[in-house]
Parts: sequence; C-alpha cells; structure tokens
Amino acid sequence: MRIQRLPSQLINQIAAGEVVERPASVAKELMENALDAGARNLEVDVEQGGKRLIRIRDDGTGIHKGDLALALRRHTTSKISSLEDLEQVVSLGFRGEALPSIASISRLTISSRARDADQGWSVQAGGRDDVSDPIPVAQAVGTSVAVYDLFFNTPARRKFLRADATEFKHIDGLIRRIALSHFSVAIHLRHNQKTIHRLPVAEGVTQQEKRVAALCGTPFMAQALPVERAVSGLSLEGWIGLPTFSRSQSDLQFFFVNGRMVRDKLLSHAVRQAYADVLVHGRQPAFVLYLELDPTAVDVNVHPAKHEVRF
Repeated sequence: MRIQRLPSQLINQIAAGEVVERPASVAKELMENALDAGARNLEVDVEQGGKRLIRIRDDGTGIHKGDLALALRRHTTSKISSLEDLEQVVSLGFRGEALPSIASISRLTISSRARDADQGWSVQAGGRDDVSDPIPVAQAVGTSVAVYDLFFNTPARRKFLRADATEFKHIDGLIRRIALSHFSVAIHLRHNQKTIHRLPVAEGVTQQEKRVAALCGTPFMAQALPVERAVSGLSLEGWIGLPTFSRSQSDLQFFFVNGRMVRDKLLSHAVRQAYADVLVHGRQPAFVLYLELDPTAVDVNVHPAKHEVRF
C-alpha cells in the first residue's frame, strides 16, 4: 500500500485504545477535566458498571458555546499552550485526546454553561467525526458530560469488558483515589441510581481523617501514624499504617505526586525499604501519602493515561 493519511475518526479510535481501557478510564478523564475546571462538587452517575452510562456533572468554570465543538477535536486544550507550560504542568489532564477519543467509541453529550453566560449549550457526538451544532439547554454553571453505550461501534473491545460488578469496582476505586487527593471537593457517586458514596468537603485534619476512614476503613485510621516532613524542596504528608496493620495485598497503598495518583517503582521501593525491618516477608504496608515538589522536577508526560511519572 502507498502511504496515506489516516481518517481522523480512525486516529481517534487508535488513541482511544491507549486512553480508554474500560469504563473507569472514561470516568477518570472526565473527572480530571472537572477538577481542572475548578469544580467543588462532583456528581457521578453510573449504570451497568459504566457500560450503559457514565455521567459527570460539575460546578466548574464551564465551557463557552463556541468552544464546545472544539473540545471534541484532537489536541485542543485550555491547559497548556507552550513547551514551557508542558514542562511545569500542574493540571491533571493536558493532552487534548480524551474527549475526542471517548466520543469516537461512544454516544457522547456535553452540556455546559460558562460563568459569564446566561444560557447553557449542548453538543453531541456519536462514534463519528462530526459534532452537532450547539443547542440551548437548561444548565447550571458548570459542565455535564454523559457517555452512553461505551464501545457500541467497536464490539471486539466491548466483549473484553468484565461483569458489571467488576467494572464498577474499578470505578469505585477511581472515586476513592480522587476523593483522597481532593479533600476540598464534595463527591456523590450513584450506581444504577443507588447512592454508593456521598462525601462532603473535608476541611481541616479532623474531617480529612474522617474521609480517609470512610474510604480506607476505620481500622486503618485507628492504626495509622500521621506524617509531615519537608526537606530540600520536597514535602511529604499523609498517614502510614503501623506494621501491625500489614496486609496480604497492596490494596491500601495510595501515593500522590502533586495531587496526581501514580504508580512509581522508585516511590514504591522507597516505602518498602522503610518497612523492611518491621514487616514479615510477603506482607504489604498500608499508606496514604502526598508528595509535593517543584513541577519542573517531575515529568508527568510519560504515559498516555498519566499513570506514571519520571523524576
């Protein structure tokens, strides 16, 4: 075959293969967009483990009418505009691939109202390259993104999804990570119209510890030590479980770098070394830790889904 330019719809679907692994991947991208928009309240509705519906409502800054369709184009973003921005990025999302990738494999509707607008507007995209014209809708300030029928036009990928309960478990884990890293945001999660989590804003140490207990369990907080240390431009805070609270699996290990949940071998090794002399072989420590450092000292642009960082 001769070299040819790929259709933009196919490009988006290829990108979706990197960004969208399962319904939880969609929820992650949409919630990070909401947080970047300054949301203080998030409402998350999920049906059938996210296969039928994932809807995120926020009270952030909103999207202007003229930008709604643009938000569904590849490599469009309000978060960076230069290499300098990329080298010190502080937003959770910045690639400009998530929304068009999701729209290429689902039926997607965005409704939004900017803070300085007196009217909300909505656009739709449904597995095609075209986006509908904006139509007026009743919408509070902020944005609502609804994703229906995930992978409806890519059945080969849909068949690899697990049972509804399994897919929702991944979404629930995502909500826990976001709730642990954004105490100033209230979160309401519903699955099949049933409330799973209703977390109010947690201001102050007492309320934060209450949220951690709600998400990680009261036994963890009862056997955890607070950590607060700053050295050479690095700040480490959070809670570490006592060796007596060790676990057989690593399900209670949360490490955040500049507010971003990461899986980093260097950090994991450092924590294991700290517990090396006090844990029986094979046991796992429990911790919720927050590392803050200069954004220019860490590269978050090393993984399409931004799970990894490089120091």
